Amino acid sequence: MKNLTANWEAWYRAGATGWDRGSAAPPLLEFLETNRMEGSILVPGCGMGHDVRALAGAGLEVVGLDIAPSAIRAARSFPPTDSGKYIQGDFFDLPKEFVGKFEWVFEHTCFCAIDPSMREAYVASAAAALRSGGHLLAIFYINPPWWKGRPPWKVSLNDLHRLFDGLFIWERDWLPTVNHAGREGRERMALLRKRDV
Repeated sequence: MKNLTANWEAWYRAGATGWDRGSAAPPLLEFLETNRMEGSILVPGCGMGHDVRALAGAGLEVVGLDIAPSAIRAARSFPPTDSGKYIQGDFFDLPKEFVGKFEWVFEHTCFCAIDPSMREAYVASAAAALRSGGHLLAIFYINPPWWKGRPPWKVSLNDLHRLFDGLFIWERDWLPTVNHAGREGRERMALLRKRDV
């Protein structure tokens, strides 16, 4: 994962963070208006932490995890919250204390940013982080603008079922009614529950 770290760190240092919109994902905010979430939540690939702060504001204990040290420094530069913290680390090599720790994992722009060859490993890490019966709440980038040879990488609903069905049960999926500008109709939300083993 070292060259992966180097790439993301280089982009943050260069200010080449076009994926960052400066605020929490509108579909997440919409979900929080009508749904109650309780417990602890992990946000992999948290970047500058906008979603972390939104979830902390909803009363959850939140850990934002990112592989790029500069992303974590940027996240920590915002006013702190009582229940949100940021840790530099690799989602594909979870710290031992994270295994089976969380009631929730929130996905937004991490899955589409990793190389498609790493998607099965992503699913395994998400399941490993969750307690039995824990939930993955995701905003999947179904049809992102195409950039030759670099993320975001698109994914179909069929691909998602193929990847997640073994370890998760789909409770629902839907098109959000609000999005960041330019992402209308390109994102799909899903609520999945970890299968009991």
